[in-house]
Amino acid sequence: MDTVTPFQYELIYNAFSFTFAAMAAATLFLWLSRSQVAPAYRTALTISGIVTGIAAYHYFRIFESWHQAYMFKDGVVTMTGVAFNDAYRYVDWLLTVPLLLIELILVMRLSRAETTAKTITLGSSAALMIVLGYPGEIATDLGSRALWGGLSMIPFIYIVWQLFVGLGESIKQQPVAAQGLVRTARLVTFASWGFYPVVFAAPFFGLTGGSVETTIQVGYTIADLIAKVGLGILIFLIAVRKSESETADGKAYAG
Repeated sequence: MDTVTPFQYELIYNAFSFTFAAMAAATLFLWLSRSQVAPAYRTALTISGIVTGIAAYHYFRIFESWHQAYMFKDGVVTMTGVAFNDAYRYVDWLLTVPLLLIELILVMRLSRAETTAKTITLGSSAALMIVLGYPGEIATDLGSRALWGGLSMIPFIYIVWQLFVGLGESIKQQPVAAQGLVRTARLVTFASWGFYPVVFAAPFFGLTGGSVETTIQVGYTIADLIAKVGLGILIFLIAVRKSESETADGKAYAG
């Protein structure tokens, strides 16, 4: 654990606090909004709310751990001797990252066979990516960090390929009013997920001590907000557009 400056301590402290509140608010919004979409899309919103709910819980635990690891008094930051438990992040990701892909698949309302196949393959790949990344995160030398980071990129590249190639034809089958939002959700997923490896590589850019700790904690937090809250809002908008489209087409949903 690295010593941080008062500015770095407060920046990380406030980032954790803000993200906990944002995740909790998103959870309430997504669950309370289920009645605004057709029944076929409510599971996607439920899962999206579960994602932000799990993240809210873990950010609360991360916030508490950070508060216990450092003492900030009279403008001076000192370490208490209690280790900051960053493993909460990886427990969170192991649960939420596969669900992020599943909620995107569900809101597209593909055939049952395609939904099942993509849920299994993408969900498993996402879990493998997190499992491979964790040993690199806790590694004490750059060589091990590079090795495990490189291994975790293998399932990451597969997921990206599936998002842009495997789901490409499926997007064309979506209602015209929702196609743009589905493409945006795919890009948001790719952009936010692509930010994680950049943050992971912070120690390779010459950053040390409190600077690398701040970059990693704030960087991961920003990526989480975009990947979970941002995508959750997009999932809701896609579900609303598709529900409206089905109503216009004379299907069962009527509000």
